[in-house]
Amino acid sequence: MAVSKVRRSSPEFIGFKGEPGPGDVVIIGAGLAGLFTALKLAPLPVTVIAAAPLGEGASSMWAQGGIAAAVGAGDSTAKHAADTIEAGAGIVDPEVAQLVADEGPDRIRDLLEYGVPFDRDLEGHYVLSKEAAHSEKRVVRVSGDKAGAAIMQALIAAVRATPSIRVLEGYEADDLIVANDRVEGVRLIRPTALGNGRYAFVPASAVVLATGGVGALFALTTNPSYAKGEALAMAARAGAVIADPEFVQFHPTAIDAGIDPAPLATEALRGEGAVLVNSEGERFMLAIDPRGELAPRDVVARGVYNELNAGRRVYLDCRTAIGAHFEKEYPTVWGHCQRAGIDPSKDLIPVAPAEHYHMGGIATDKHGRTSLTGLWAVGEVASTGLHGANRLASNSLLEAVVFGARVADDIRELLPHDRIGHFVVPHRIAGSGRAADTASRQEAINSLRSIMTKYVGVQRSGKGLKTALAELKALSAASSNDRVLSNMLLAARLITAAALMRKESRGGHYRTDYPQTDPALAHRTFITLADLDAVEAARTHRAAVPLAACGS
Repeated sequence: MAVSKVRRSSPEFIGFKGEPGPGDVVIIGAGLAGLFTALKLAPLPVTVIAAAPLGEGASSMWAQGGIAAAVGAGDSTAKHAADTIEAGAGIVDPEVAQLVADEGPDRIRDLLEYGVPFDRDLEGHYVLSKEAAHSEKRVVRVSGDKAGAAIMQALIAAVRATPSIRVLEGYEADDLIVANDRVEGVRLIRPTALGNGRYAFVPASAVVLATGGVGALFALTTNPSYAKGEALAMAARAGAVIADPEFVQFHPTAIDAGIDPAPLATEALRGEGAVLVNSEGERFMLAIDPRGELAPRDVVARGVYNELNAGRRVYLDCRTAIGAHFEKEYPTVWGHCQRAGIDPSKDLIPVAPAEHYHMGGIATDKHGRTSLTGLWAVGEVASTGLHGANRLASNSLLEAVVFGARVADDIRELLPHDRIGHFVVPHRIAGSGRAADTASRQEAINSLRSIMTKYVGVQRSGKGLKTALAELKALSAASSNDRVLSNMLLAARLITAAALMRKESRGGHYRTDYPQTDPALAHRTFITLADLDAVEAARTHRAAVPLAACGS
């Protein structure tokens, strides 16, 4: 039986099977993807569900490098698409890569109209950076390394000024409500710390998941604590197809200063000539890859990981390449270093690989539709086929805005507007809310993060992945009454099961027992909750469950 259902092209999901239910469009998540989608849906009524106040808890806010787009002299969208395909290690959907590259310049113009102050020279041209695996300078920046914060601040201001957008801050999505063969709404919880521990239900004519990634499943991550992968679990439990969950990107230069989440030393530093050295003063990356520090992120992350594993520390040396200009050109990283007691213009920056981005997610088509009627996904929580096995640097913010616009267009075309209500009031439903954070929950989360980092991290093995599945399943059985833990553990199990089935190394997925890339496995993974159950049963009975291709 083929457990991971792999196809050679992205699925094209069917639209609505019947009349949509009442309610406005509900967007879960208030990062770049969620806010941009909401703005593009205006003037249709939209409710954005935000776990934290706007601007807090979103990975987009922390993005340093910028947005990749072919807007420079001598560059082209064809070159951008080609770089994306090459970085993705053989499983990028070429049609998706081209459409994202083609639509990128228009989305940059949209962001300019929303007030994003991209860096320009005296003649008005974009100031562009070159990052790993790009063939041209094409990363559009803001104040050097403040792109994410500047973009989010501009979009937050635009959202606040748009009367068709309502933001419910301090609510967390708990589950999807499925009825009549479609997603009808979202179950929310306002934590007891905010004065209301009961569930609420928001009916929806359409639901868009824009909740970010899975970083909080790992012990060392650059993601905020809200990136727990819960939407991945909610969608899988509702019956959605999950794509490519085994492909996790680890950023090679998180600042290793005992801070959680780990501050990021942007790749743009290496683009400007900063080099990696070990505690013996050796610049080790050139012996691994001729591109050195600008090799693809998975290559650099493994290089750093192996140095650390050998007992040597690793540092980013910016002293010569950037030196005294550091504070002015990279103020965000400068601030992180100062808080850690480091002066990067004079000192080496200690670094380590940290979970940074999930290439996998809820499978979507070119319109952002999932396999469930009434449900879309956009941003890091989605898997569109753009990133393949290894995301090209700074393509994530680009994907968020390109697909945010596409999701908005698709919803606008599919939904009869007279069926969309205006700002439906959430109402109480039966059931008690999530338990408040307790020592036992935190202990379980710590165990989960330790398991994922040890066995499902930068380097993996079949033995370790089987151990991880067993330990995660045991934690799940002990945490069945805690929906936070149940969702986190289900997301972790999906990632682990897909990694176990993919018996090769490709991009961000590296198996020490299968270190070579297998051309026969140059296809994407599609897995459901039923497939996960089969993988875990096969592990228990020591049966082999192959990663096998099936029809498109």
